[in-house]
Amino acid sequence: MERAFLTIAAGENKDAIRALSAPVRIEMLKLLCARGPMNINDIARTLSLPQSTVATGVQILEDAGLVEARLAKARKGNQKICSALYSEILISFEETAAQRANDTIEVEMPVGLYTSCDVHAPCGLCSTESVIGPLDVPDYFLDPQRMQAGLIWFGRGYVEYKFPNNARVLNKDIRAAEFSLELSSEVPGTNADWPSDITLWVNGIAIGTWTSPGDFGDKRGTFTPPWWKLEGSQYGAMKTWRISPQGTSIDGIAASGVTLSDLALAQHSSIRLRVGIADNAIHTGGVNIFGRGFGNHGRDIVMRLHV
Repeated sequence: MERAFLTIAAGENKDAIRALSAPVRIEMLKLLCARGPMNINDIARTLSLPQSTVATGVQILEDAGLVEARLAKARKGNQKICSALYSEILISFEETAAQRANDTIEVEMPVGLYTSCDVHAPCGLCSTESVIGPLDVPDYFLDPQRMQAGLIWFGRGYVEYKFPNNARVLNKDIRAAEFSLELSSEVPGTNADWPSDITLWVNGIAIGTWTSPGDFGDKRGTFTPPWWKLEGSQYGAMKTWRISPQGTSIDGIAASGVTLSDLALAQHSSIRLRVGIADNAIHTGGVNIFGRGFGNHGRDIVMRLHV
């Protein structure tokens, strides 16, 4: 099935959480994800369950919005064909966007939705379904298919994203800005000892550099699809750059003296984020950027404006 994701905030969508509370319904979802659409008789036969148990379970999952059921003609009357709507379901205990709405503006940017780039081989893109275009051809980074990418990589250069400055739209002052993304070095194959200086720029100003220790391929990433070769980059480290009036930090550790006032965010309707390898980098081990459907976190690039 096509990979689809659902995040449930704890305390909300109680029907879905209740539907997931029974092991037998979990087994039904796993079966539908693995096999695709099945009728109730086939589910019951495969799982060695009474037909009535399966029918009740399907109804609960359908009411919770986790399964889609449609009627189809059978040799005798109609049969119910069941399909799982999500391949991965995450229950989040973080504050929801609604809970944070009064003081945080959050935007998640797909990793393939960059607006400009200048990359050098080795490089490539792939979606959750397949590699996008030819490998090691920098010009292909301009192809519209890039918008489907869940993983991009390159040896030198950068990609740049344009985030909306919704704080300006709402006429709110920004107290701090954060950018979170899952990153690793890039080397053909994998090498855990392959350092790379990965820099972020905001509105053209370098805000801080994190040195990735390597390109991780010792085990499959939590969200990385099974078809992606195990010898390739599997996951990275989730890193957060935070810019405040006092300076910039990476995961709480001081990274530079760049402050919010240096970025002059209030003067711009968009916020440009560039990710790449600086020309004067000491360790030029490339970069992997993991988005939805890849890595250990399954998220795209997140910008948070604290207002």
